[in-house]
Amino acid sequence: MQAVKIITYILVLVGAINWGLVGGFNIDLVALIFGDMTLLSRIVYILVGLSAIIYAIASYRDVFYRD
Repeated sequence: MQAVKIITYILVLVGAINWGLVGGFNIDLVALIFGDMTLLSRIVYILVGLSAIIYAIASYRDVFYRD
């Protein structure tokens, strides 16, 4: 489970940096690296979104269901 948390954290961080660049400078880093809405860029966007959901659930569980 620790590996999943690390991977989701990294992907959420990538998404946050990307949105910060989009909002601040109108630069979409994912599109620059993988192309504008190519299959690979869509996969990255999907993985970032799923990671945010998984990270939120894991964080919720850590806060409210500590052993």
